[in-house]
Amino acid sequence: MKTGMPGGCACGEVRYRLDAAPMFVHCCHCRDCQRQAGSAFAINALIETSNIAILSGAPKPVSMPTDSGRPHDIHRCPACWTALWSDYGRRPALRFLRVATLDDPAAFEPDVHIFTRSKLPWVVLPKGKPAFEVYYDMKKEWPAASLARRRAVLGDG
Repeated sequence: MKTGMPGGCACGEVRYRLDAAPMFVHCCHCRDCQRQAGSAFAINALIETSNIAILSGAPKPVSMPTDSGRPHDIHRCPACWTALWSDYGRRPALRFLRVATLDDPAAFEPDVHIFTRSKLPWVVLPKGKPAFEVYYDMKKEWPAASLARRRAVLGDG
């Protein structure tokens, strides 16, 4: 990845820059993502919060209800309410960045498709791409370097 990949909200009030490639990219087909995105799925790039440089504006965290009951805060532009990234489980060092908010939304292809049990029937998954009914074993799917980055910010396995 070239450094300094920019992105932002629909109205331009919030602009940011990624200073590293994501650790891993999910295409999530869960009902929460479908409802919150108003679409068939959400594409989330997992990245350290420290690797997102806010260039302008100040995203506002908005608490969302979830089927699991776990905390989920979506950081949105306070003017146009575009969802820029999420904090699942109130782990401030880790973000789930909405890939479509990058200026180049094709920059990061999903590594996996998750929660395919609730995938809409007309969505066709790409051949050869890992897909899971629910979630997966991170130690089997994530590259070792990405697991190390995750451990460095969360301190867990």
